[in-house]
Amino acid sequence: MDAINVFLIDANKLFREGMKRLFEGTPFNVVGEAGTLREGLSTLGTGTNPDLILIDLPSGADEEVEAMRSLREHHPSIKVVILTNDLETRRLSAALGAGAGGYLLKDIACEALMQSLKLVMMGEKVFPTHLAELLVSGRTEDMGAELPTRRKGLSQREVQILRCLLNGNSNKMIANHLNITEATVKVHLKSLLRKINASNRTQAAIWALNNGIGDQAAETGVAATV
Repeated sequence: MDAINVFLIDANKLFREGMKRLFEGTPFNVVGEAGTLREGLSTLGTGTNPDLILIDLPSGADEEVEAMRSLREHHPSIKVVILTNDLETRRLSAALGAGAGGYLLKDIACEALMQSLKLVMMGEKVFPTHLAELLVSGRTEDMGAELPTRRKGLSQREVQILRCLLNGNSNKMIANHLNITEATVKVHLKSLLRKINASNRTQAAIWALNNGIGDQAAETGVAATV
């Protein structure tokens, strides 16, 4: 992947410093930072041209949302991802309405963060696992998970395993949950990773989330070929 210029907006300077160190040696290159969204807008007006903005909306207040909407209107090519501490539905709704490409929590694993940001740069919408149900009930209720899974040729059992991955289950937990052996789980997991072109469990979970598979917990007791 080509280098991606990142602009950080967060009131916590120590957190910004940590993000800069985290991005060292990756395709993400921090080109600027600010403590507030207003300050960030002023800096962007001086010629700084990031590809991606990582921002925390501390309160999700109307003023912050309007500032973010203004940012998207004046810089439509820049991707925006909310990286915050709390799961708050009002803030999520506001972020979506203002054009955010993702809403992530700061306790996300480093590998998952990098993969999520890459997906956003590819035009995907990315949200943490426990927001999936909110999104499904609010936006994708009529879409379901059938079309993406059929396109990829996933079996019913593989979809069940994807739902377990979204819950963060280990192979042993999945095996117990679906009443199959760990060896069978590994075979199915290898197959579905190949089908969706994912290299690990994290990428598979993110793919599942972005294709509407997180709308319900993995089912148990459903007849399927194992």
